[in-house]
Amino acid sequence: MKDYSKSKLNRVKRGQIRATYDVEKINIILDAGFIGYVSYVYQGRAITLPMAYGRKDNKIYLHSSQANRMLLALLETKKMSMTVMHLDALVLARSGLHHSVNYRSATLFGSVKKLEDNIEKEEALKCFMEYMMKGRWDGIRPMYQEELDRTLVVEMTIETASAKIRDVGVADEPEDYDLNVWAGLVPLKLVAKHPITDEGLPQKMEIPKHVLDYYQLNKK
Repeated sequence: MKDYSKSKLNRVKRGQIRATYDVEKINIILDAGFIGYVSYVYQGRAITLPMAYGRKDNKIYLHSSQANRMLLALLETKKMSMTVMHLDALVLARSGLHHSVNYRSATLFGSVKKLEDNIEKEEALKCFMEYMMKGRWDGIRPMYQEELDRTLVVEMTIETASAKIRDVGVADEPEDYDLNVWAGLVPLKLVAKHPITDEGLPQKMEIPKHVLDYYQLNKK
């Protein structure tokens, strides 16, 4: 079991009992998602935007147009942080103060570089696509060179990280447990609905197996 080293940058201060620095547990949180919240500074203002990502080992891949101001700002500073969070349940307590949520969140810190080599860029984009849906890359047409040229691909090397996880029930005041107030959890989950075929496809074209596999795995 390997942990990220703790420092002022990644150490969890509030709710330390829920903190983990375990690399494997943090990767599990990352692999359960597809959208991360990336922070950067533009013209002296702090901005956070959601971005789709892919992960391979300790690398995170982002992509956009060559003029994307967020990625250009990250490349200028050569540093980046990103947070991935999953909301798992509403925690409804007997008092307002003890209402909470169950969640898994990971915050990453690392260095950033631009991928210039066409092979590296294509491998990063394949990682991104397979993160979105396993098997999708082999089901689409190859990229044109001009598409690859127009795409800015950024690689983040995760240098340190931390995570917080809450996966317990209600924690009320001892005297409140006798109150006639309902308390408990409302579990939440992101689910997939049945795929909708694009109108431009041939009428009898079957939905690919990798798409149906994704649906079956995530429909409930």
